[in-house]
Amino acid sequence: MYRVSDVMTKQVVYLAAETMLDEAARVMKEADIGDVVVTDGATLAGMLTDRDIVVRAVAERADPGTTTIGSIITREVVMIEQHSTASEAAALMRERNIRRVLVCDNDRKLVGIVSLGDLAMQLDPNSALSDISEAAPNV
Repeated sequence: MYRVSDVMTKQVVYLAAETMLDEAARVMKEADIGDVVVTDGATLAGMLTDRDIVVRAVAERADPGTTTIGSIITREVVMIEQHSTASEAAALMRERNIRRVLVCDNDRKLVGIVSLGDLAMQLDPNSALSDISEAAPNV
């Protein structure tokens, strides 16, 4: 039985809420990731995903050079404990209709991110979702 800690991405990228959208997109492209954790000082402000950029910024014709990521982030973040099972993470994603969950340790310190693609690649490497997640770039 896989634990969330077995399938999560451990390298979390943080950006300040004041970061401009074009810079965040560059960081995501260079790191080949589909999300960053957004901070407001030492406080977790939310998460920015590639989908946020498309749906909230591009669709609204926001200027990427003057729009801060803090203005388009998803503020309600969902967390799961790293020792939870991968099945529990999948159930949480299904229940909340989300594709990514922040992973915390026993002290609620952020230690990773688990995505639907991470789960698919570990739980069923032969699934179509795994093929798509593995082949497709995140940004």
